[in-house]
This record gives sequence, structure tokens and C-alpha cells, in this order.
Amino acid sequence: MTPTPDTAPATPQRGRTLAISAGGLAVLLGALDTYVVIGLLRQIIEDLQVPLNRIERLTPIVTGYLLGYVAAMPLLGQASDRFGRKTLLQACLGTFIVGSVIAALAESVPMLVTGRVILGIAGGALLPVTMALAADLWAQRNRAGVLGAVGGAQELGSVLGPVYGIAIAAIAGWRAVFWVNVPLALLAMLVIHLTLRGGRPETRQKSDLVGASLLAVTLGLLVVALYNPEPQDQVLPPWGLGTLIAAAVVFAAFVIWEIKARTKLLDPTGVQLRPFFAALGASLAAGAALMVTLVDVELFAQTLLGQHDTGAVLLLLRFLVALPIGAVLGGLLAGRIAERWVACAGLLLAAFGFWLMSHWPADVLSSPHELGPLLIPRLDTDLAIVGLGLGLVIAPLSAVVLRVVPDGQHGVASAGIVVARMTGMLVGIAALSAWGLHRFHSITADLDVPLPMLYPDDDAYQRAMADYTAAVQDAMLTQYTEIFALTALVCLAGAALALLSAPRRPR
Repeated sequence: MTPTPDTAPATPQRGRTLAISAGGLAVLLGALDTYVVIGLLRQIIEDLQVPLNRIERLTPIVTGYLLGYVAAMPLLGQASDRFGRKTLLQACLGTFIVGSVIAALAESVPMLVTGRVILGIAGGALLPVTMALAADLWAQRNRAGVLGAVGGAQELGSVLGPVYGIAIAAIAGWRAVFWVNVPLALLAMLVIHLTLRGGRPETRQKSDLVGASLLAVTLGLLVVALYNPEPQDQVLPPWGLGTLIAAAVVFAAFVIWEIKARTKLLDPTGVQLRPFFAALGASLAAGAALMVTLVDVELFAQTLLGQHDTGAVLLLLRFLVALPIGAVLGGLLAGRIAERWVACAGLLLAAFGFWLMSHWPADVLSSPHELGPLLIPRLDTDLAIVGLGLGLVIAPLSAVVLRVVPDGQHGVASAGIVVARMTGMLVGIAALSAWGLHRFHSITADLDVPLPMLYPDDDAYQRAMADYTAAVQDAMLTQYTEIFALTALVCLAGAALALLSAPRRPR
């Protein structure tokens, strides 16, 4: 590899450490913002005056970030090869600040979504560019630990994001979560400016602008097709089927382009395609299950269990603590057992956990599992099982992808596994939420809100209101449990793909 001006082989150890630490901070900021709104939904609903029976309007707040993230990652990762790591990191951090300010000042859901999309675009480049920076600054024999630390910053965001958001919002409101990004991003920009040399690479790499744009359009069309502002009528919006067809056509054009283009997002030369795409598919399924847990368990706790924001996140901690434990355990097991068996076992375990969750009653906190004389807390156990299972798949799937691509494409391959997981989060939550919200509205379509003037006395009105509230809660419970059951099927499909990810043995 021809060094770029950013590689700085003579960079002192302290300078390299500061530079990669700043990059790690940038990665952590991007990862935190992926999940930070999960614990803020109730505050956003109240502040922006979103009706509780129209929570589908909040879906783009989550999916908008993910869309910008996955769409920008491949292209901006390549752009850093062309324009230099320092230039791209500074530009992305500056864009991150712009998105944070827009989100913090938002007075409507569309403005908040706009800020989140801009944040996603900036955040999507931070991980692959920082990983590439680590490869530039450290020799191959010393690189694994640094890459592991960068990847750890990414995974740490999934654990800390909801708690981090709740902690800041409890002190200064949900908007402060985005204002805090500004000084942190400025600090990262300053350290990068002082520790990295700028300028353009000596060898200008080409970027696959067309391929990245086609992929971004495909993902955008999928999100638009699955977002239904009127789920009471049907699962898909009126434009849904046509938009899905358009997404399929654009994706076909992307595949054709990648086959014929000289510069590709990922050069297939030397890549074992079957295990590569099987691992990406399994990662996509895991991403969908991860996002369903983060969003729907939070909403379940707030709408059915009567938990406030902090209480809902504390319940979710059962899952968030089990996730990194599973990730560490998966890495240890993958070194002793074939990666595909570890990944398959993790997804099967997650499927079992979601099947248990699909049988949750509305009073799940007071309904333990009964194993003979033992009473095991149902919610704690089920969320821990799902978190442990989804954590198990992270290391083995990444190991498979890195094993089946040439050494020179490890950075792109690492970005690919992250893109696959994020795409699963993006499309999975949109599709399953569309189904769940449609089911909720179809069940409650015949319910009429009781009006006091239609009842002879207050007692009769209160009984009617209690019956109406119970019917709405039953509809909500049906919505959540069916989403959990569908997610179990997604995990089973991912487990099957994981079995197909075994690399070919060398002859």
C-alpha cells in the first residue's frame, strides 16, 4: 500500500495514540447517536405533541439515522482513500455538528428527522475511516488490538446509548443530548488536526460513486415503501408495492453495475462469495432482531407497564448487559469451535428468547416462569437470553468475513458486516413496525372513545372507559407479541444462513 500523507509512518507513538483515540471518540459518538433516542421517545412525544395513537410518526427518527449511516458508509470509506483520512474525518465531524444543532433546535418531527439523517450520514463514515486510519498508523502485526479497540467503541455505543441519553435528558432535557455532541466533536476535530498530517494521498484511489448511490437509493426506497403514515388501513402505504418494485429494480441495477464496473465497492476477486454473503445475511437478521428489542421493549415498558423513561431503560438493561457478555463469549468460543456453529447457536438462542417474549402477558413483571418450585423472573430471563444470543454472533460472523476476503480488503469487509447489521436494523424495524402498527389499528378500528354525555351517570362512564382502556391495551399487547414472534422467525432464518457461512478449506 502506498502511504497517504495521513499514514505518517514516522508519527510518534503518543501522536498515534492521540489520533486513534480521537477517532475512537468519533466512532463512539456515532454509535451513541444510533441508540440515544430509544430512551427519549416519551419526552419527544410530549414535547413535539405527537399523539400516543400515532407513534408510527416517530419511526423515521430511528430509521432516518440508520438510512444515512448505511448509505454513506461504503462511499465515504472509499473517499477517505482518495482525499485522505484527516480530510474525511474532519468533514464528517463538522457535518455531525450541523446535524446535532438541527436536531437540538427541532420544533417538529420532520425537522428532527432531517437532523437525524445528517447525523447518520456523518456517523456512517466515522467507523470505516477510523479503522482505515488504524491500518495506516500501525503495522499489520500490531494492528489487531487497535482495530479491536475501535470496534469496541462501536459496540459500547449500543450498551451506553439509551442510558447515556436518559442520564443527560434527566438533567437538561432531550435536546441537551444533541447539544453535548457539539463540544465533543470539536474536541475530536482539534486532536485530529494536531496529530495527523493533511493533504491528499500520493496515489489517488477511485471511488465507486455510482455503486454507492444505487445502494443508497435502494435502501431509501425500501424505507419509503415500508413507512406507512396511515397503518390503520393496510400494512403498506398506497405507494408501498410500487416503491418496493422500484427498490428491486434499482438493486438489480446495482448488482449489474458492480459486475461490470472497473472500480467496485468490493472487488470479488479472491472472495469466497457463498460464506461471505451468508455471513452478511446472518448479520442482517441479527441487526433486525437487535433493533426490534431496543425499540419495542422500550415501548412495551412505557405503554403497557407504565414505566417512565428511566424505568423503561432500566428494564432494557437486562438485554444491554447480556449483549457485550455474549460478544466476549462468542469471541472466545469462535477460537475453539467453528465460527458457523457459534453464530448459529447464538441466533437459535435469540429465536428462543423472542419466542418466550411472544408469550408475555400485559403484567409480565408479576408473571414469572414456573419451573417446578422455582419462580424465575420472566422479563429478566427472556431479555438476557436474547441479549446473550445476539451477542454471540458478532465475533464469529466478523471472523468469517475477514477469513474469506483477501488481506487487502479487510477494511471494506469489516465495513460490509457493519453495513449488513445496520441494514437489518433499518429494514427490520421498518417492516416489523409496519405490520405491528397495522395490526394495532385493525384491532382497534371498531372501538369508540366513550363520551360522558352518552352515559346516565359517572359510574357507567367510568366502567365504559375502563373497558375501552383494557381493549386498547389488549391490542397493544397483540401488536408487541406478534412482532416478537415474527422476529423469532427472522432469527431462525439467520441461523440457517450462519450454517452456510463455513469457508472452503484450502486445497
